Amino acid sequence: MSPVVVALLVGVPLALGATLQRTTGLGLALVGAPFLVAALGPRDGVSFGNALQSVLCTLVLVQTWRDTRWAAVGLLLAGAAVGVPLGALVVATLPEAPLLVVVGLLALVGVGLSVLPAAGAVLRGTSGGLASGVAAGFVNATAGVGGPLVSAYGISQRIERAAFVPTAQAVLLAVNLTALLVKGLPDLGATTWVVGFAAILLGVLLGGPVSRRLDPVTGRRLMLAVAALGALATVVRGLVEL
Repeated sequence: MSPVVVALLVGVPLALGATLQRTTGLGLALVGAPFLVAALGPRDGVSFGNALQSVLCTLVLVQTWRDTRWAAVGLLLAGAAVGVPLGALVVATLPEAPLLVVVGLLALVGVGLSVLPAAGAVLRGTSGGLASGVAAGFVNATAGVGGPLVSAYGISQRIERAAFVPTAQAVLLAVNLTALLVKGLPDLGATTWVVGFAAILLGVLLGGPVSRRLDPVTGRRLMLAVAALGALATVVRGLVEL
């Protein structure tokens, strides 16, 4: 891909997603992952997203770690320890075209869960936390969009935004690092890596000012719209290749 195409399909969605994640705790996977998969393919796209999520979560967690709910982190990660290997197995066994469809549909499910946060009410308690962790780990390893399931659990526990942001970063950091250890880093050109990391840094820098100026409802609607379009594009590409 040319640098211009990389900037449009990789850089722009990642910068938007990173900005939203710094503001709300989630965003990079929902906005960026569908476009990464569409542009780079399901395996490299998801692995690249895992790598960038690891960097972004680390940067945000360094700034916000004091408010982390570590008990919730432990519960979710216990479930994710089961979900991530299962997701990696699916990625390794399915051919590319069906995997594109699966990844796109999983991304749409993630978007749907974000639209219906009240669904998190059924996730209360230890069993709900473990189930959320399993689902988040599986979806993150296959589609890079485990964040909404973490969000659903946070809503069910009534975790305020200031505490949810670092709590989500701690969980997603561990999940994404585990996924990378299982699957390995993608073999991509230097331009793609540079654009990806630059977009992440830009998003972190913009996240603070944006969180003070942007209406949260407007920001969430924008995130969901872009994520849904990207997920649909991934499904269409998979169906065409089939």
